[in-house]
Amino acid sequence: MTRTTLVITAILTVAITAGLTALASLGGGFASSESAGEGHGQTLPIMIHLVTALAAAVLGPFILLRRKGDALHKTLGRTWAGLMLVTAITSIFIRSPGAGIAGTGFSWIHLFTVWTLAALPVAVWGARSGNIRLHRSGMIGLYVGLLIAGGFTLIPGRLLGRWVFGW
Repeated sequence: MTRTTLVITAILTVAITAGLTALASLGGGFASSESAGEGHGQTLPIMIHLVTALAAAVLGPFILLRRKGDALHKTLGRTWAGLMLVTAITSIFIRSPGAGIAGTGFSWIHLFTVWTLAALPVAVWGARSGNIRLHRSGMIGLYVGLLIAGGFTLIPGRLLGRWVFGW
């Protein structure tokens, strides 16, 4: 990866995150005050996490369904990997102290954080080393995991479920 490509990828990732966060903030954040309570749950890690996860969920199909191996695929893929990395890192700061697994504040959905931080470098390494099968299966697995984790955030009693459905 050249320095120019790395800089472009970093700029795209930061621009997407900052742009969507700013856009959401203009509308009062990611939740209405009626469904989430005044300011409840609207912390910076949650906002960044939600923006990067949604951007990765939207960008994923375009990367998976279009032609592979060209410059655009590589740039979009690096951007997606950056979004997933930011999503995983910010999830570490989203906890419910005293609750969760053994009172750690982490829920079972945080296992996807560990999976992402382990699988993402392996999938990237697969592409860089020419092991396209490893790369493809790793990236598809990460995308499916993103959708599954996102689905679990919508269940009753979870913050996003309250924001979206009011339950």
